[in-house]
Amino acid sequence: MKLLDRLRQEIRRRNYSYSTEKNYSRWVVRYIQFHDITHPKYLGEKEIVAYLNYLSNERNVSASTQNQALCAILFLYENILEKPVDKLNGLKRAKKPKRLPVVLSKREANGVINQLKGVERLVLSLIYGSGLRISEALRLRIRDLDFDFKQITVWNGKGKKDRVTMLPESLMDDLKDQIKKVRKLHNSDIDRGFGKTLLPNALAKKYPDASKEFKWQYLFPSNKRRPDPRTGFRHRYHISPKKIRSAVRKVANSMRINKHVTPHVFRHSFATHLLQNGYDIRTVQELLGHKNLSTTMIYTHVLNRGGKGVKSPLDQK
Repeated sequence: MKLLDRLRQEIRRRNYSYSTEKNYSRWVVRYIQFHDITHPKYLGEKEIVAYLNYLSNERNVSASTQNQALCAILFLYENILEKPVDKLNGLKRAKKPKRLPVVLSKREANGVINQLKGVERLVLSLIYGSGLRISEALRLRIRDLDFDFKQITVWNGKGKKDRVTMLPESLMDDLKDQIKKVRKLHNSDIDRGFGKTLLPNALAKKYPDASKEFKWQYLFPSNKRRPDPRTGFRHRYHISPKKIRSAVRKVANSMRINKHVTPHVFRHSFATHLLQNGYDIRTVQELLGHKNLSTTMIYTHVLNRGGKGVKSPLDQK
């Protein structure tokens, strides 16, 4: 079996996302091309460092891009070639800029949401109201909403972690209406001989008939059935995040908000506004799904207005 085929097979066995599969494959190809199409089994620490330093010094890539390349190459050596890399002496890490997150005021956040309609409004409301990442919001399935306990379960989030967050009461009626629309669409698909959705590998093997069950359908299904790039299996995937990003950008521009407004900014705003309302930072950390408290602490810096909360002498009467 060819090297890239083995790489893809191992990524799928571990149930990594298709995005990870594409990115890891591309980085391995670029690494091989950089070293004149030399098979990686003939390359080692020296060549890995040379390539990563090239990305940092010559290509001037960001720290996250260099780290993604590193992860892909280490995955190749550890899991495919079975040649773990212990040290990378001489590696020059790209510098990660320390930037504060963009946060909207409550007026701005609600203003943007109220300008949107339909699915775009509901998705953005979930991001702001529940602290979801856009990928998490779009991957939600019917079974993930619990109206009785007023909670949303996020499965396999960033870092392969599951977590529970709040389900805003103000969204319940809209979400129930959305579920009715999905059920109508699903029943129509079933009548036409379709209706199966793509399940995680382990579940698909254990419960092969579950793919037709309504509870496994996406909460925000696409208008068209498309083939899965891995299997060719035709099903309704969730809507594209591009649709949400485009709608948010258009509304923010029309409102003349002088900030870089993206859907992820509403997750930042969720955390900041919870802290403003007096909620414990550990609670916010848990709702966001952050592994380290230091990641959540960044929002306390946003709250420290102008010089760590110190009042300007010009404002003191």
